[in-house]
Amino acid sequence: LLSAWLGSEDAAFVQYHLRRSTGTLLAHSLLPLGYYVGMCFAAPEKHLCFFYLASKEWKTFFFFAVLLPAITSALAYYWSRKGWNNHPLARTLAVHALPQSGWRAVASSINTEFRRIDKFATGAPGARVIVTDTWVIKVTTYCLHVAQQQDIHLTVTDSRQHELTPDSNVPVQFLTIRVASVNPYIKAFDIRLNSTEYGELREKLRAPISNAANVVIHQSLSDLFLETFTSLVEINQTYQVPSTQELEPCIGCMQTIANIKLIKNCQEPNEGECQLCYCRPMWCLTCMGKWFASRQDQQHPETWLSSQVPCPTCRAKFCILDVCLIR
Repeated sequence: LLSAWLGSEDAAFVQYHLRRSTGTLLAHSLLPLGYYVGMCFAAPEKHLCFFYLASKEWKTFFFFAVLLPAITSALAYYWSRKGWNNHPLARTLAVHALPQSGWRAVASSINTEFRRIDKFATGAPGARVIVTDTWVIKVTTYCLHVAQQQDIHLTVTDSRQHELTPDSNVPVQFLTIRVASVNPYIKAFDIRLNSTEYGELREKLRAPISNAANVVIHQSLSDLFLETFTSLVEINQTYQVPSTQELEPCIGCMQTIANIKLIKNCQEPNEGECQLCYCRPMWCLTCMGKWFASRQDQQHPETWLSSQVPCPTCRAKFCILDVCLIR
């Protein structure tokens, strides 16, 4: 309803949530008054439409129902003054700003990183978790918690097991992670996520995550396979890249230099189902492992390690024994 006023989250993440949190607070402050108006029609015997005939309790309720949005409106007006400089989020961001800059410079950095496709994002609208290259952000109904990656300590504090979820018939584990900043002006906050997303979160974070509660974290089947795939490839024969060949970034993630070469080692060149691959190194170990897992029968994980998959580039079949790290 307020999209024109709120703007676009993708274009201006911080400015969007400045307005959204303010608008949400205003809307929620009107709920008691809306309830009173509704009761005027739902319970006509209480004579709520005629204020002087209502009971003392309802008069008191009406007084606070009118006072609450009045106070909230005044607060929202105060926050919006001077280009939202008085908003609590602006003050939080100002703590992260360099001495020569202000909260808008921090907001610009967050906006830029939020637009990148490699950010980690999860959670319901009222409890979203967003991790970019520099920032850890928790979006709640009324506010944003923001911490800088280089300043934080992360600790797994709790784990909850749910037997059934709306979109799955298997048990789901949710982890609670405490995000504490070394900056005394930044209040610690908790983030909550599915344990199957833990590996992806850990990849995006710079700081390690300590497990103070000794929680057993249940990883997804793909994550477990990726760990096994990596350990097996590390003991395979390695490939020495020619000195004249320059390695390029992995075409799967564009983040890591390609470090995998497919060489048929499992059998002789003309034997078995595996084939010779003539592609130059184009993939990193992680992306190749994810590709290998994505081509498997998800109902029969016991066959994954012994199966063959096509090369993502030339479609020549290979197995795990043919994946060689570049040295």
